[in-house]
Amino acid sequence: MHAWLYGEGGYYSQERIIGKEGDFYTAVSTSMFFGGSIAKRLIQTIESGFLSPSCSVIEIGAHKGYLFADMIQFIYTLKPALLKTLQFVIVEPFEPNQTMQKAYFQEAFGDAITLLHVKNLEAFTCKEAFVVANEIFDAFPCEVILNDTMLFIEEGKAVFKPMQSDVREVVDALGAQKGEVCLGYAPFAKALKQMCERFECVSFDYGDKEARSDFSLRVYAHHQVYPFFGLTDLVEASLREKDDFTTFFAKADITYDVNFTHLIQAFESQGIGLESYATQMKALVEFGLLELLEIFHTKVSAKVYEQEMNRVKMLIDPSFMGERFKMVCFRR
Repeated sequence: MHAWLYGEGGYYSQERIIGKEGDFYTAVSTSMFFGGSIAKRLIQTIESGFLSPSCSVIEIGAHKGYLFADMIQFIYTLKPALLKTLQFVIVEPFEPNQTMQKAYFQEAFGDAITLLHVKNLEAFTCKEAFVVANEIFDAFPCEVILNDTMLFIEEGKAVFKPMQSDVREVVDALGAQKGEVCLGYAPFAKALKQMCERFECVSFDYGDKEARSDFSLRVYAHHQVYPFFGLTDLVEASLREKDDFTTFFAKADITYDVNFTHLIQAFESQGIGLESYATQMKALVEFGLLELLEIFHTKVSAKVYEQEMNRVKMLIDPSFMGERFKMVCFRR
C-alpha cells in the first residue's frame, strides 16, 4: 500500500483531481462550509485561551489547498485580525503537490497570506499549533490480517503468509482477527508530540469506534468502488471483477476504514489526550455550522443559499457523509 500511494510514481506523489472529475469526493470538495466550520473551531479554541492568536495552523494532507483556503476565507469574515498573527503551514512531502499548492494560494490570495511548506512533521517545530487533517488516517499504509496470517503481494499475486512479529505485537494488543491494522498511528502521534509543545489536532475520516472484524480494503477509480479481494484470485470466480489490482496500482486510490479505538489508543500511548469524538454531522454542528449558515443567509440571494444548502446537506445527512464520517479531536 505504501508503494501504491507514496512510492515512485505513487498515486499521491503527483497532482490528482478530487471531486467530480477525479476518483472520489471529500468533504472539502463538497462544500466550503466544511472548512468554514473548522475555521470557527480554530477561533473558538483561541478565544477559549487554549491556543494563542500567534499559533501555527498546520494542515496535513492538503491536496491542492482548498481546505486551508476555505478556512482562511472564513477567518477573514469572522476574525480578520487573526490573519496577521497566525502562521499557515502545509506538511507535504512531494514537490509537484507543493508547486500546485503554492500556485493556487498565489492565485487566491496573492501576497496577503504567507504559506510555509515542510516535507514532514520532523522538519518543523513550534510552541503551539492547531493541526487539521482530512482523510489522512485511511491513507496510512496498513497490514491486512487473517487469524495468524497477513497479506503479501508476490509476483503480482495476493497471498496470505505467516504474520510478522511487529504486526503480531499490534494485532495482539488490539485483539484483532480479521481486517486492516495500521502500524503508523503511534509513530505519527509521537512525531506530532515532538513537533509541538501544545496543540489541538482535528481530523475527519470514515470508519467506526470499533473494528469491523472484516475486510474493508477497497479501490476507488472514477467514483467506482472495487473491494480489493474482488481484484484478486483469493475469491471465487463469480465474485471477481474483470480487472485485477495490478490494473489500478498507483493509478487509483486505495483505502480502508479507520479503527478509531486503535487510533485513540495510539495517541494516548504518547500522552496525547482525546478531547472529543463524534460523527461528522454532530461535530460540524458543534463547531458552529448552523451559525455560519445564518450569516451566509443574510448576505446572499435565496437561490445561492439554496444551492449551498444542498451541498451542506451532503456533509451532514446521515445517508451521505453525516454518520459515515467521524471527527476525532486530540489535545496536548
